[in-house]
This record gives sequence, structure tokens and C-alpha cells, in this order.
Amino acid sequence: MRKGQSRSRHTRGRSSSSPDGASAAVPLLELLREKDFKSVEDLRKGARLRPHEFEAAVGLLERKGMVERTNGRVSAQGRRPESLQIRAESGYVAAVDIGGTNLRVVIADITGAIVGKWTGSTVDASSPGKVVHLIQKGVKQITQQTGVREDSLLAIAAGAPGVTDSKNGVVLLTSYLGGWKDVPLGKMLTDALGAPSVIENDVRLGAVGERWKGSARGLDNFVFLAIGTGIAAGICVNGELLHGPAFAAGEVGYLVVPGTSEAGVREGNPGALEAAIGGEGIKSQWRQVTQRMHGEAMGDLNATEIFDRALVGDEEAQRVLQNSARILAHAVYNISVVLNCSHFILGGGVGTNEILRDAAENVLRAYTEPAQPQLYLSSLGPEAQLIGAVRLALDAAEKHMGIRA
Repeated sequence: MRKGQSRSRHTRGRSSSSPDGASAAVPLLELLREKDFKSVEDLRKGARLRPHEFEAAVGLLERKGMVERTNGRVSAQGRRPESLQIRAESGYVAAVDIGGTNLRVVIADITGAIVGKWTGSTVDASSPGKVVHLIQKGVKQITQQTGVREDSLLAIAAGAPGVTDSKNGVVLLTSYLGGWKDVPLGKMLTDALGAPSVIENDVRLGAVGERWKGSARGLDNFVFLAIGTGIAAGICVNGELLHGPAFAAGEVGYLVVPGTSEAGVREGNPGALEAAIGGEGIKSQWRQVTQRMHGEAMGDLNATEIFDRALVGDEEAQRVLQNSARILAHAVYNISVVLNCSHFILGGGVGTNEILRDAAENVLRAYTEPAQPQLYLSSLGPEAQLIGAVRLALDAAEKHMGIRA
């Protein structure tokens, strides 16, 4: 475990379960999703529940058709004890990642395992109605290919780029989809697919995915910093996503730090941090550096190509790398001081570049108070948003079925 990495304690202590077992049902499901238990008794001990609490929770899940007991079998080694497992086919959820050019749909079973994927283009179909139609098309194709019944869909979660009111399922504003504004995407999806829906900002979904299956697994406090064409953050505080009263928490692309422009930002233009070290910002740095040193811009390289050149000693590329790393380090440090958070996960096409991460860490070594931020690369890559959407869809399904508060 790296310095500064602090994991939350999953102390599934003795539960104050209600008589119907609802408060213990979700922890049991989570345990069963994590691993197989050799016996029902092993599961009960893992959950740290009293026998009556455990039986109440299992009874609730059995009534909902979500788990089943497997009878002890006789083998050469003797009779195997009774065990419990999730009925994967008892229901399914859909997860959607809506991008400026592509739309991805997956369907997962109740264990969280993905059973089918579909990808479409939003280039010529970016209006809300057309995007919902694309999602319908994707769900239909997956169900036809996998044999999943559409009426077994328990919930759907979708991530959208931009400011998203997750409480009411409304995309308030995004510049990536033809200027969506106040789009009731949640209601549209529920009407189209006949299942409860959850809508969230795509970067926050990345944070959810990393906490469930990735580099932030088990952490209650961390920042998922996505750096691609744009820059935004999914912030987790005390185990909860930070949204803000206007749902704009994490719009860190507008940060002003040393090395970025101090000019005001006009509507529709990138913020100071994004303009400096987003994908286009790094390309712009390259053009400016080579123009100064050679009298003309030298090629139209992307961030990865520039950083690869820096690694082998290209002087111009090294200047761009060091400047980008310094700006990134300052932004990370300022965020860490405000949030009292040391764990940062870098995602996105630019953010997951190991060369940039290492250079930024070198800068951060000078900043040790009140705590030195630590940078980790996303272990889920471009799948983080979809995995986060699966997680939220499972939560919504459990809530709709009455086993999650």
C-alpha cells in the first residue's frame, strides 16, 4: 500500500436489523458478489450477524427471488454443507455511458456481471429523443443476442457529460450533446424502457466504478480526476458523492492555478485548467513551444505522442511535459488542501498517462503539508463509467425491490 493511502474499514459489525431483514440484506448481497462461501454458516460469520438477523435477511432475499440455497451434496470427500448463492438470472440492469461521439450500453445480471455490450454513434443523433432511441436500440439488440427478456430489466443508470441533477434525473447543461439544457433524461428512459432510472454525471460515475471495482476500492475519501479533452472530478467524501447545491461540484476544469490563464471564461469556452492541460491544451502548448524554438509549429501531436517524445529526450516535448506536470500538481495540491484528501485517481486519455503521473508526482514531493497527495492511475480505464453505471443501476434495482433504503 502506497504512502498516503487510507482505506475505509468495512466493519460489518452486529447489525440492528429490522425484523424483516432489510437492513442486513444488502450487505449479504455485497458479500455474495465479492466471493463464494463454502457454507451458509461461513457466510453468516462473514456478515457478522446473529443467527436470527441472518435468517431474516436471507428470508427476505429468498422471497424476492434473488438468492437460493444449494443443498449439501455427497461426494467422495463426504457431504458438502448447504450454501447460498445469488440467482444471477433473477433480474438484469442496463448501464449507459453517453459521450459526445459514442454511446455505450451494457446489460449486467444481478451479480454485476456484464452479459452483453453495444456501441452506437451520437455524432448525427445527439438530440435527447434520438439518444433515448439509441439506448432503446442498444438494449433491444443485447437482449436479442443474449436471450435476456426485456421485462426482466430491473433498473437503468446513465451517465451524461455535463452538469447533471442526479436527484431529479435531469441533465441541466452540457456542451457535448448539441447544447442539451434541462433535459428530463431519467423520465424519458423510464417511459421508454419501463424500468426505474438513475442519471448521473459521467465523471462521478467513473468515481463510483473505481470505488466499487478499481483503484479506489474500499475508500471513503478520494478524488477521481478525469483528464481528456475536458477535465472534471468525481469527489467522494465520507463514502458519498459530492454534488453541490447546483450539482456543479467537481467542475475543476475551471480552476485557476499558476501557469494557467487568469482571464475570465466566456460561456461555452474551456476553463483555465482545461485550456492548459486538457487534450487540446497540451497540443496547443506543443505548437507554441515549437513555434518559439523553430519559428514554426512542428506537427500536430497528441498528448501521448508528446509525452513519449519527452521520455526519449526531446527538448521541446520535455518542456511541455514539465509544464503540464507542474500545473497538474498545483491543481491536485489545492484540491487536497480544501478536501483534506490525499488519494487521487487519474483517469481519461491524458490522465492515465504514466509519464505525466510520474512527472507530477516529482513536483508534489515538495508539498508535504498538511498531507502529500498521492497519484494513482485508474485501473478500469475507459470502463470506469460503465462499471459505475452498473453499480448505480444495481442500487436502484435493490431500492425498487424494497431491500435498500
